Amino acid sequence: MTTAITPPGSTEGPGPRSTGSRGTRVLGGLALVGIVVSIVYGLFISPADAQLGDTIRIIYMHVPTVMAAYIAFIVTAVSSAMYLWKRTEFWDLLGASAAEIGVLFFAVTIIDGALWGKVTWGVFWRWEPRLTTSAVLLLMYIGYLAVRAIPADPRTRATRCAVIGLVAVVNIPIVHKAVDWWRGLHQGRTVLATIDPDMSGTQLFAMYAALATGLLVFAWLLVHRFRVAYLTERAADVGLDDAIAERRAEGVAQ
Repeated sequence: MTTAITPPGSTEGPGPRSTGSRGTRVLGGLALVGIVVSIVYGLFISPADAQLGDTIRIIYMHVPTVMAAYIAFIVTAVSSAMYLWKRTEFWDLLGASAAEIGVLFFAVTIIDGALWGKVTWGVFWRWEPRLTTSAVLLLMYIGYLAVRAIPADPRTRATRCAVIGLVAVVNIPIVHKAVDWWRGLHQGRTVLATIDPDMSGTQLFAMYAALATGLLVFAWLLVHRFRVAYLTERAADVGLDDAIAERRAEGVAQ
């Protein structure tokens, strides 16, 4: 269901007029189909791994969520750079929307990674290089969102967040290469290398379906979150304009 925001006295202008459109409904429908297919194949049809057993099924969530999180954080970084260049609200809102979604996906990544660790290491968490750098990455983007929540001049706040967004993204390659640079418990494979060519055809299909679904869900969430942020800002602007007009009317009446 979409929710259009048409404030009293407002006029048509650029930007979204609602949180949904025909395109987002198609995108959401594809994401929903992908979720169903991924669940069916990942949990029921795909066979257990010869070495990992049913633990392999965690990968069908772990890989898509970390990929979506990385993309979200990169979108935040690009948007931050564009904001510092163009100084337009669009890039500020896009970066903030992507950061929120990235934090959500990366938190899920750490949770299902902890479940994997419990099965393979016997504990949910170890302060080893990959996990430690991942925790730092998550905290940096939580800090980004915390700074956005601090009352401040919108331009000042946007500038501060843009700087954080550019600094935080540097940690992604550090997380990615942590298993190569420092010795730890985490397996040496990277995100994409987790897709082992020795996996069965059904396992590969489940993995690629989950990856595609993760990206579809990310895109759908990003579009909707951006539109909600944009409409919220427009509603706040109209509310401020109405308050100023009311005060001016009171002054004239006196």
